[in-house]
Formats: sequence, structure tokens, C-alpha cells
Amino acid sequence: MAETHVLFVEDDDVIREATQLALERDGFAVTAMPDGLSGLDAFRARQPDIALLDVMLPGMDGVSLCRRIRDESTVPVIMMSARADSIDVVLGLEAGADDYVTKPFDGAVLMARIRAVLRRFENAGGGAAGADPGDRGGRAERGLLVFGDLEVDTEGMEVRRGGVPVALTPTEMRLLLEFSSAPGTVLSRDKLLERVWDYGWGGDTRVVDVHVQRLRAKIGQDRIETVRGFGYKLRA
Repeated sequence: MAETHVLFVEDDDVIREATQLALERDGFAVTAMPDGLSGLDAFRARQPDIALLDVMLPGMDGVSLCRRIRDESTVPVIMMSARADSIDVVLGLEAGADDYVTKPFDGAVLMARIRAVLRRFENAGGGAAGADPGDRGGRAERGLLVFGDLEVDTEGMEVRRGGVPVALTPTEMRLLLEFSSAPGTVLSRDKLLERVWDYGWGGDTRVVDVHVQRLRAKIGQDRIETVRGFGYKLRA
């Protein structure tokens, strides 16, 4: 089986070398770059399985690099930041990142995050367990879930709005599958973190909020309703 290839972009030499060694010891193949421009070149040349990007990079910052990668690919992206600052976190997620870690980080936590994102990416082709939407205001035909002008093909992993294909990242697709498996049911942020992000503990709910915003922008702002104090639900 081919090794999972990680693109790691970090300008701090010590962190870059130590993290690269840790990743390689854990069985990953690693391409490590010191700045955003060389990172973009390496991404295009090597086509990695996952990108691990520091926010603060010379030449091209990590948020801009993430945005450029997302314009070209749905490959999973994890951002790294030395601060747990809301601006860093939100900008990275809005640029298309799937998750983030705050430095300094525990090596085991980083590996767990990477593997969780990779599982999410690999399993995006699998359906989500849940209730039959035919009982909740949607209708289903051979894996096709229909909610008004929104169609979710859970077998072909395709989404259409008004007959027009909608491009979703694997994380956005997994999130939509959770909502469409139980339309009209309120799903808490913690439950979505557990089901979509594989967080068995209380993670940062900003990850959920930003991904819901991104999903709304693609499938319709009024399709996912905020239930204040509880979470979100898909309008049937």
C-alpha cells in the first residue's frame, strides 16, 4: 500500500524538521517546504494526500496558500497557528481548511487530527446513517434525497441545486449527509463534531459554525436553520 503523502509547509526550521521526523516515524511520506510559494509549487508537482499549513508564512501566507489549493483541489487541509486567535482560526476555515491545530501541539494530537481528516476524506463516498427522509418531508429514490430544489445523491456522492451540480469538499459533503439523514432534526454542534470531525471530546465549535456557513453559501442560505442554543437542522 502506498504511503500517505503529506505536504508540510512551515517556516520555522526546528518545528519543520522535528514535525517531519515525527510524521515519517508514524508512516507518512513528507514533503516539507519553508514558505508559501514553494509550498504551492510542491503541491502542484507532488499532488499530496493532505496539506498541513502554518498560518504565518513568508512570501504567501498559509491562508492564501490554502485558498489557492482549494481553488484547484478538494485535498484535505489542516491549518497550524501559534495563536488560538479567532481571526486566525476563522480565516483559515473560511479559506477552505478542514481543521486546525494550535501550536505548540502534542504530536499524538496532530497525528490523530491528520488521520481523522483522512478518514473523513476517504469515507466521503459512504452514506450517512439516519432516518428515511421520506418520513420527514423529503423523498428518497435509490439513494437520491430531495429537499425542494436540493438533491443529494448518497450513492454517487453528488449534490445538485435546481439541477445544477454543487461542488462540495469532502468535509462539507459529510456535514450535508448528516443533515440530510435526519431532516428537521436539530443536531448539536458537539454531535456534529463527533460524527463529522471524529472528535470524541469537546472540540472547537467554530469549526462547525464556519463549515455550516460555507455549506449554506452553496446549497442556499435558508436551507440550514440555526436553532439558537441547540444547534442546526436541515429544513425538510
